Amino acid sequence: STLFPYTTLFRSYEVTIWARGVTQDMEGRHLSLLIANSADKDGKFVQAWDDYADLPDRVQVPLRKYARISDEDIEMRYDYENDHPNMSVIMDDTIVKGIDVLRGMPKGGVLVVNTKRSPEEILKFIPNKDLLSAIVCVDANSLAGDVDLDFMGSEGGVETVSVGAGISAPIVGAAAKATDKLTLESLVSVAANKDGVKKGYEAAQVKSL
Repeated sequence: STLFPYTTLFRSYEVTIWARGVTQDMEGRHLSLLIANSADKDGKFVQAWDDYADLPDRVQVPLRKYARISDEDIEMRYDYENDHPNMSVIMDDTIVKGIDVLRGMPKGGVLVVNTKRSPEEILKFIPNKDLLSAIVCVDANSLAGDVDLDFMGSEGGVETVSVGAGISAPIVGAAAKATDKLTLESLVSVAANKDGVKKGYEAAQVKSL
């Protein structure tokens, strides 16, 4: 009985990225850009942005980045948070302890974690894991290689490091293994660390739930 059934007809595929302030601010931003830029190459409508309520200038504080992918023009571009993420990406596995990283997720979502741990170990820290259709684990830190950190401000600045040169590359490669919203070919084409994307895809541990 709604005049605008956005949640059923026009809702985008939403990705929420959890990272650590300062040390992972750039990588989180790059991950959201890789998702959006690759889906754009595949002809989708996209959006990527930072969470304005978080504190990226505070070291190690959990912060969020977002991306949206849609088959149609994104009507709700000025909703500044993903209220119903279909995918949650965790760039530091310690974030899963004590934070509801699946908040708002509809049933059938995907969790992607940068970790040395197995999916079974990570699931022990996820109380609402019944929402998930799959969990993906990848040790992106060991796959990315060395990259300089960029401590510049977030949105709107000029990147001094190529987008997708660090751990964002293997993480997004792993994410592609659990959703048809991302294609490996397009991700490789937009990432600076092309081998990192491929290695993340190949090394990802996927557990269906």
